[in-house]
Amino acid sequence: VQLVESGGGSVQAGGSLRLSCATSGYTYGNGCLGWFRQAPGKEREGVAAIDAVGDTYYADSLKGRFTISKDNAKDILYLQMNSLKPGDTAMYYCAAEGGGPGYIERWAGHLFGYWGQGTQVTVS
Repeated sequence: VQLVESGGGSVQAGGSLRLSCATSGYTYGNGCLGWFRQAPGKEREGVAAIDAVGDTYYADSLKGRFTISKDNAKDILYLQMNSLKPGDTAMYYCAAEGGGPGYIERWAGHLFGYWGQGTQVTVS
């Protein structure tokens, strides 16, 4: 399984970015996909997730600003981020349910063990 994020960058507060995660070797119908982020000196936290049937989950603080979606035909996961704030500055990671025995994060009732390398988002 490979997850490759793209779309990060630097943006001014109030701006928008759309992150993409191209996946290979993972069947979208088998599990949940998600986005996590980690700011310097802080723990990794769940941002949003979308399960096999399309139900979505969001961190309470991000509802209304971030939208997760997926393109099953292209095997791409997206995260649309609007009204960005400096507090959104972090490394953003794409993750998929399953995997291990390496790093595993439990969030929204799912265990995420497949990870991308991350894409940096900086809001100033």
